[in-house]
Amino acid sequence: MEKPSLFMNRVAVLATMHQKERAIAPLLEQELGIKVVVPQNFNTDVFGTFTRDIKRPSDQLQAAKLKAEKALELAGETLAIASEGTFSPHPNIPYIPCNREVVILLDPVNELEIAGEEFSIETNYSHKSVRSFEEAYRFAIEAGFPEHGMVVMVSASSLNQDEIIKGIITKEELFDAVNSALAKSPDGKVHIETDMRAMYNPTRMKTIEKATQNLIKKLNQLCPSCSCPGFEIVDRKRGLHCALCNLPTAMIRSVIYQCKKCSFCQEVLFPDGLEKADPGQCAYCNP
Repeated sequence: MEKPSLFMNRVAVLATMHQKERAIAPLLEQELGIKVVVPQNFNTDVFGTFTRDIKRPSDQLQAAKLKAEKALELAGETLAIASEGTFSPHPNIPYIPCNREVVILLDPVNELEIAGEEFSIETNYSHKSVRSFEEAYRFAIEAGFPEHGMVVMVSASSLNQDEIIKGIITKEELFDAVNSALAKSPDGKVHIETDMRAMYNPTRMKTIEKATQNLIKKLNQLCPSCSCPGFEIVDRKRGLHCALCNLPTAMIRSVIYQCKKCSFCQEVLFPDGLEKADPGQCAYCNP
């Protein structure tokens, strides 16, 4: 696929301190023809931490945008990339944790703001209260340790940096962290959780890579009217007719694409390749 000429041979600053360039940079450089650089001493923790000691200033997408804007300011470039992840219970299956990753591109020269995303249930996101190193070690192994890092806190509500030990990747480090936290614990329990920072979580890094691929897909979708990148789906319309009774169902019948720049819209019928719904999905035929 031809690379969008708006980005060819430009430098993009990537707002990260957690080695996200490993997942993001190779894809963007290959597919967009840009050069990705990481600013030195850029502290993304000021925009929020997974350990909750620093609160995120806004929602997920806005937080990613704030990172990108700050990176543009520091690096003096005209193109920026940033990502932000969230972890929460699945909206439909509360007992299953899920990871939503957003990767945003800001191009103030061309007045573009385009975000790719990936929603995944492939995550080791978990936590537990433990009373001993043995309990903590069992939890860690089940969560993918030592390939995946751990965090130990005196309690789940700890906000003091002295009560939070991050980036634990060896059995010896885990032993020391748990015993140190237990010595400070008022109730004989400590909190252990998975370290969700990208450099300590290869499972999350794969989801960031998929969000980057989604961003590239959107950038390669050009507006039929003005040829601007980012011609993306903004709405989905249900009502695909049943193959048996021809009544509308809850299945998707069409999607609406819209341009970020000129607002041109286009409806595309049958985006899933189905012109009729299976009667098993029909409320009338299969009540």
